[in-house]
Amino acid sequence: MKHFLLTMCGVFAGLLLFLVGIPFLLIVLAAGASRPDATPARTVVELDLRESLTDQDSASPFASFGQPTLSVMRIITTLRRAETDDHVRGLLVRLPETGLEPAMADEIADSLRRFRRTGKPVIVFSQGVYPAGATPSTYMLAAAGGQVWMQPGASLQATGLVSEDIFLKRFFDKYGVKADYEQRKEFKNAVNGYLHSDYTEAHREATQSMLESIYGSALNRAAADRRQTPAALKAALESGPLSAEEALKLNLIDRVDYLDAARKQLADRAGKDAQFRDLRAYARSARAMTPPGRAAIAVVTAEGGIVTGGGGANNPFAAQDAIYSDVLEQTLKDATEDKDVKAIVLRVSSPGGSDTASEQIRRAVESAKAAGKPVVISMGPYAASGGYWISSNASAIVAQPTTLTGSIGVFGGKIAMGEALARVGVDLRQVGVGSDYASAFALGSGLTDAQRAAFGRWMDQIYARFIGRVAEGRRLPVERVEAIARGRVWTGAQARELGLVDQIGGFYDAVDRARSLAGVNEELELKWMATEVTPLKAFEALFGLSGASVRMLAAAAWVLGDPRAEALLNEMAWSRMPAGAAAVRTPQPIN
Repeated sequence: MKHFLLTMCGVFAGLLLFLVGIPFLLIVLAAGASRPDATPARTVVELDLRESLTDQDSASPFASFGQPTLSVMRIITTLRRAETDDHVRGLLVRLPETGLEPAMADEIADSLRRFRRTGKPVIVFSQGVYPAGATPSTYMLAAAGGQVWMQPGASLQATGLVSEDIFLKRFFDKYGVKADYEQRKEFKNAVNGYLHSDYTEAHREATQSMLESIYGSALNRAAADRRQTPAALKAALESGPLSAEEALKLNLIDRVDYLDAARKQLADRAGKDAQFRDLRAYARSARAMTPPGRAAIAVVTAEGGIVTGGGGANNPFAAQDAIYSDVLEQTLKDATEDKDVKAIVLRVSSPGGSDTASEQIRRAVESAKAAGKPVVISMGPYAASGGYWISSNASAIVAQPTTLTGSIGVFGGKIAMGEALARVGVDLRQVGVGSDYASAFALGSGLTDAQRAAFGRWMDQIYARFIGRVAEGRRLPVERVEAIARGRVWTGAQARELGLVDQIGGFYDAVDRARSLAGVNEELELKWMATEVTPLKAFEALFGLSGASVRMLAAAAWVLGDPRAEALLNEMAWSRMPAGAAAVRTPQPIN
């Protein structure tokens, strides 16, 4: 018996060490890695855009343990602080060799232009721009930085924009796969690749128009920064591919040299003992929390596909890839009930998703407005289809000229695999009860005529509801919304002309709009609203700890007075589509 009790005590001690010691060790290790020393007196911030970019920080406090990413929101908020930081003496930007998402490039370019106005030097350094993705947007961002340097022997190839789609119909026909979808309406092309072997007339028209709008915006902005006419800049870029030396002769860049020369020039300008600091490290050392009791604008972020539920806390190490309707609804409710909050900026970066989840979030926006809190949408790279649904009734909508938005439409259906599986010896059989519609989304065969008619009626109802929500939110006649809807994607610039967007601009333009709508003249703090995946819930999800246990760890860190643990807790605080369902979603055509 004594041996048994000793064994049980040993097991209990081991479990306690694992459940409490490991999380606490993670806190200390992460704190040591994530909290650098104070910013040196003479600092040059280095922004490396060759890393993977997202629009927003992950909802998980542990996402940085996986594949590192950098968010546009982190970049622009950090550069805003660096503008007034006397320790920051300059900025070095490392340009990617491929295309950037156009609206991401626009947002960062806006911040670079503002940073330059402080008089602090900026050098944008490139090792070449090659034809992959939206390279004109990459060049536009470079031009916004002022001085553009390129490594000797590199090449500038920003000659235009191309959207390439894969069409699978002939492949499906060959192997017995049947794509069976309903679309509302002709411009809702998210599943055209399954249904056709080439662009439909509507698909081609919308894509061509979108590319022309994005290309024109990049040329106009870059031309203004390079002090050229758009026509002259267009001719120079389209004469490529260009060597660095040729680009210099055409006044597309300012200097051909190596990275060490760029570093030396910035260090000399910064002064004796200047140090370079990665933007991510500088962001951690410079971040400040919003003090309680101070008037603020709440910032709520939403990135990814829109789905029902609150499943975002299931994997605390996963990067944010979905907008969970329960989570976002609760976050908006928290902002609405916060007495310090005078207005809300909702940052949306989403190609859409579930119609029911979108409606749930739209209603939360409506509730915030009804409580007297203006809600301003700041659109990221995408705020289309379901992303537009959740934005449509906001107090104001602000988008970049190259944001992809609109796509007011719906699609749904299935891919039937019965014949394809039969060819390889797999047979599907069904047994069921109820109506004929019960088997509509079974895997074996396509929709029957009766099933298609019933499903089509449902699609029509969702489409009509979407049209009605937009008409109500934007105060437009239903007939007008119907004419510009039909599933068509518009750029932000086009949407502004159509009345779907109120203002062209970035995140801080949305903040200014929110302050104005709140009737406040002075600057307000930005209060970043916590997501559901707090450190407490993350630990609980990962280790099975109770909330009380994790709070005990937090209290222990406070009692022990470990500034790194306390800093990490502050850092953390800052920081499904079922078969047959309808999807209000748009494709993402520029890679």
